Amino acid sequence: MIRLDIFSDPICPWCYIGKAGLDAALEARPDHPFATEWHPFMLNPDMPPGGMDRRDYLAAKFGGRDGAVKAMLPVQQAAEAAGIAIDFAAQTRVPATLDAHRLIHWAGLEGRQNAVVGALFRAYFAKGEDIGDRAVLARIAGDAGLDAAMIARLLEGDGDVEEIRARDAEIRARGLRGVPAFVIAGQHVLQGAQPKEVWLRVIDELAGSA
Repeated sequence: MIRLDIFSDPICPWCYIGKAGLDAALEARPDHPFATEWHPFMLNPDMPPGGMDRRDYLAAKFGGRDGAVKAMLPVQQAAEAAGIAIDFAAQTRVPATLDAHRLIHWAGLEGRQNAVVGALFRAYFAKGEDIGDRAVLARIAGDAGLDAAMIARLLEGDGDVEEIRARDAEIRARGLRGVPAFVIAGQHVLQGAQPKEVWLRVIDELAGSA
């Protein structure tokens, strides 16, 4: 197997789109060589624990409604091309994602990372759910096959908070400035939301060199 490290944030729309492209390629090549692992990169590492109103966030980030609409249009178009749903109107808050990254970390220990990451993306982008809410995270964990009650207890504590923050800081120190980012075999980096066709070429090239 070849390790595929993925740096992502569950409120990053391009990460959601990038996962869709990768998933489509992996489904088309069921004998693919990848063993995937998801890693934390917080788009807003200083976000207050309760998050903030999405309109206020977009106004600050893009200079008002017109700037936000202009920035979101290519995202919507790319999502439609990738066959996934993004309902921006349903999103009322931008959550802090520290707890979501803790959940992704714990899911990895149980071999359920991909399912949890996918569920977090769908909850936020398709349903507008607040994935900074610990009750929402516990429910997502349970639906993905984890022990929801145990996850709820873990979220109430501070377990792995410093590890997530340290891993986020480390990858920034190494030069990563945006996500998604995919690192193949610890050497080759693919930056951005790559379509299915790109991943198919990568998989086929790896198969040809094996």
